[in-house]
Amino acid sequence: MSHKKILAFAGSTSQKSLNKILLKYAILMARSNGLQVTEIDLKDYPLPLYQADKEAQKGLPPAAQALKEIFQDHEALLIASPEYNSSITPLLKNTIDWVSRKAYPDEPDLQAYRYKKAALLSASPGYYGGLRGLVTVRSILNNIGVTVIPEQVCVPNAHQILAQKDLFDQKYQQKIKQLCESLARHLG
Repeated sequence: MSHKKILAFAGSTSQKSLNKILLKYAILMARSNGLQVTEIDLKDYPLPLYQADKEAQKGLPPAAQALKEIFQDHEALLIASPEYNSSITPLLKNTIDWVSRKAYPDEPDLQAYRYKKAALLSASPGYYGGLRGLVTVRSILNNIGVTVIPEQVCVPNAHQILAQKDLFDQKYQQKIKQLCESLARHLG
């Protein structure tokens, strides 16, 4: 059994987020595969909108530095990403951007993302289940050096499916189990 550390979070701060509900289930599956999971809520790390001028004047905000340290302490990311207008949430993009920044001048580029693996999930009330947003998340993470595993889970009509536990279990339990098993294999 692996004891690799996984950082799990949703790209939403909404209390009723469908992606937070989906993430909770994925965390249970990841733990059943021997993965050590740390769940965070991005609302606990409020960040200003990334601006290079602000960064040059003030450096990393304390919340960005804290997130960066948490990212660096984990081997993989488990991200449940909502889809906003066929893309990712501004919250998730801003978080990725701030965590990518250097805390000091001689720090290696993209230090918090080096050698990371990631698994992606999405839940959406729409027909595609957040698939279009995951394309963007995958692209961004791949471009900054994160290896995103091929498997992903998208739950369409999630407002109905997540509300009906039996229906969710029948359709998505196995997919999430396979996603977590694949992440565990990729971590060795």
